[in-house]
Amino acid sequence: MSAQALWKRELAALTRLAVPVVLSELGWMAQGVVDTIMVGKLGPVSIGAVALGNAVFYTPSLFGIGLLLGLDPLVAQAYGRRDYDDCHRWLAQGIYLALGITPVLMLLVAIASLFFGRVGITPEVAGPAAQYLRMLDWSILPLLIYGASRRYLQGVGQVRVITLTYIGANLLNWAGNWLLIYGHWGLPAMGVRGSALSTVLARILMAVSLMGFAWRYERQRGHPLFRHWAGVQINRIRQLARLGLPAAAQIILEVGAWNMATLSAGWLNPIALATHQIAINYASITYMIPLGISAATAVSVGHAIGAGDKARAHRAGWLALGLGTAFMFLAGIVFFVAPRPLIELYTRDPQVLAVGPSLLWIAAAFQVFDGVQTICTGALRGLGETRAPMLANFIGYWLLGLPLGLILCFVLKWGIYGMWIGLTLALIVISGILIYRWRQDSNRLIEVSQNA
Repeated sequence: MSAQALWKRELAALTRLAVPVVLSELGWMAQGVVDTIMVGKLGPVSIGAVALGNAVFYTPSLFGIGLLLGLDPLVAQAYGRRDYDDCHRWLAQGIYLALGITPVLMLLVAIASLFFGRVGITPEVAGPAAQYLRMLDWSILPLLIYGASRRYLQGVGQVRVITLTYIGANLLNWAGNWLLIYGHWGLPAMGVRGSALSTVLARILMAVSLMGFAWRYERQRGHPLFRHWAGVQINRIRQLARLGLPAAAQIILEVGAWNMATLSAGWLNPIALATHQIAINYASITYMIPLGISAATAVSVGHAIGAGDKARAHRAGWLALGLGTAFMFLAGIVFFVAPRPLIELYTRDPQVLAVGPSLLWIAAAFQVFDGVQTICTGALRGLGETRAPMLANFIGYWLLGLPLGLILCFVLKWGIYGMWIGLTLALIVISGILIYRWRQDSNRLIEVSQNA
């Protein structure tokens, strides 16, 4: 087969894997959006309570999901070398890890719900936000079981069911919100607690659906999941945690940096905060595409490594970078050419419209760099490397970008623009570090392949 045909085949395979994963990432994002929209008729206090509760829940839940990212290379590489029983064993250890960390995460969320009234949150928002968060706390275990099952299914190339599960979960969440928030069909009107309960039920559906599909997949290949369920294997759990902890830390460093930017915007004025929130919403939407491609890249690279095909791993990583960079380049063009119409989809406030376009121009400038760092993170994870992205995020955000952003914002009085310029520098640095690391590692793969 010619080199051109190989690249085309790899691109087609990557696209088939990436599209359902991208849709799944958008489905995850949609859950919080559905909750916010459905409580809208209750008024601004309820909207603020749901937004605040989700923001607090986001960090510990993302840490738990990040801890399970170690399953990506472990399952994908086992699948690549056709050791299907090993895939099965890794899923079991992922479930045990999820069960082990759930009580800790639930305790942290419960404690956080007690402090809303003590950190400057107005009492009318603090009470409902605490109620919402305490109910949402019950979704941690199903969310983590879903996370482990998803990593397993991605690793063995079964991705469409993930998208279908998210569609079903979002429909259930919408219906549950309608029934439980307002008390339709004779049910009690629970307000924001009803919205949280609906999300809990949707996440239980997600966990049961993916575990059920994993069971069916294993049964079809003659190895019923629960008949051969592996016991606790401490060495495997340690190996999974060694890979997952840096990945989880990388997510917390990244999310924490953007949360700090949001807090800084809140210290300025309401116009800066509103404009920042609109711009970050657009940046978050475009980010979902390379994030999905990144997950698909981790699987593709892991499959190739497991199969001993180093050249294919090299091609998969660079193709993903090309695909993700092309999308983010186009997104940047849209942000640059049409910032005002995009802002107007949210508001026609003249003060926001005066600030917003320039902020979207800055977002346009970092789109490609954001895509590069995200996809390099996935490619490196496919090789089993999770520390480099963690260190790159620490250096880029916390040593360089955020300090510069705070200086520009508050010392030099550049306002919200200064903070976003600092974050742009962070993304440039992170993408530079990670693409250099991927280039080194991928070139080493080619050298090994040629010498074999």
